[in-house]
Amino acid sequence: MPIAVLPGRGVVEVAGEDRVPFLQGLVSNDVAKAAPGQAVWAALLTPQGKWLADFFILSDGDRLLLDVERDQAGPLVQRLTRFRLRNRVALRDVSADFVVMAGWGSSLPPPRSIAAPDPRLPEAGWRILGHTPVGEADEAAWDIHRLSLGLTDGSRDLEPEKSVLLEGGFDELGGVSWTKGCYMGQELTARTKYRGLLKRRIVPVTVEGGLPPPGTPVLRDGQEVGEMRSARAGHGLAMLRLDALAEGAKLSAGGAVVTPRVPGWMKLPAEKVPAG
Repeated sequence: MPIAVLPGRGVVEVAGEDRVPFLQGLVSNDVAKAAPGQAVWAALLTPQGKWLADFFILSDGDRLLLDVERDQAGPLVQRLTRFRLRNRVALRDVSADFVVMAGWGSSLPPPRSIAAPDPRLPEAGWRILGHTPVGEADEAAWDIHRLSLGLTDGSRDLEPEKSVLLEGGFDELGGVSWTKGCYMGQELTARTKYRGLLKRRIVPVTVEGGLPPPGTPVLRDGQEVGEMRSARAGHGLAMLRLDALAEGAKLSAGGAVVTPRVPGWMKLPAEKVPAG
């Protein structure tokens, strides 16, 4: 199994006897499902339902460990601490104590690591927290793998205080619980789903030509229909209007040809996606 060290990821520790109910009222997914060997993917939203951060919640039985973008670890501790009130919970940025890794393929994670299958897709592999770097793959190899699956990577693909979870696949990929009860930003998230308000999605694309930088407008017949997000080695993600996702559609971005590739896991409203 290829295993890649992810230096851009950090770890936030949530300890204390109230750790589960504390997070439960704040994040998009069911924190009670996090257990040794089972991870939960969740997001923290603004009260208006816009994305602030997302992370994998792992557990070693005594604490919750949030696998998050390293640059967001400190700010996430500060944000969560504001809601601590009388909860018996302690929050720390423990990024210096862990090596965050991702593994994919058929083998198991290294021994003595805290690991769980990536809860988004079986093909995504494993999320691994260890103390020693292990593996022969590099971060670029993981990046290509997750782009090929159409998986977002935090602030590289989502805009703080602007993005809506359903644009980034959080519904189909199990990043939202629709049954657990209230959490911050729940109202807009639910309204977007049940009223069919979504007008655009982050979709994997193939890129022929030089890779357009993030933010490059994506055009169809000279009209802007979206913008590029992260990309590498001919694979990318783009935020696109639903009506730009016709099968075989040829779009352009910064001189490159961009072809949307809707993955099998993604569910789109048929009436908004014209046939190819």
